[in-house]
Amino acid sequence: QVQLVESGGGLVQAGGSLSLSCVASGDTGSSYAMTWFRQVPGEARNFVAAISRSRRHTSYADSVKDRFTIIGDNTGNTVVLQMNSLKPEDTAVYYCAAGPSNYGMITRVDLIDYWGQGTQVTVSS
Repeated sequence: QVQLVESGGGLVQAGGSLSLSCVASGDTGSSYAMTWFRQVPGEARNFVAAISRSRRHTSYADSVKDRFTIIGDNTGNTVVLQMNSLKPEDTAVYYCAAGPSNYGMITRVDLIDYWGQGTQVTVSS
């Protein structure tokens, strides 16, 4: 079992920055690939950014490429999503997720084993 706890959400003006943190505990979090998804009420949960188990490889949704950066720390148990140049359309609940490392970087919801509780990000225009 892996427990994931997100922090760092909040309200920011368009053009601003926020940093989301996800800390994994329980089973070794560094054994898992980690991904950030986001969800708007009434819509599907969508892929945002992913990092491999080695923490050396990353992947991004086109909508956030060049604005968001996913980073793993040296322990492998903490993953940060640095969000810059935020837009109102980035408003959503952001979820940290973990899945099997054999998938490489996970971009699909159905491949996830563990979810965090979510953290709200609101970008005002």
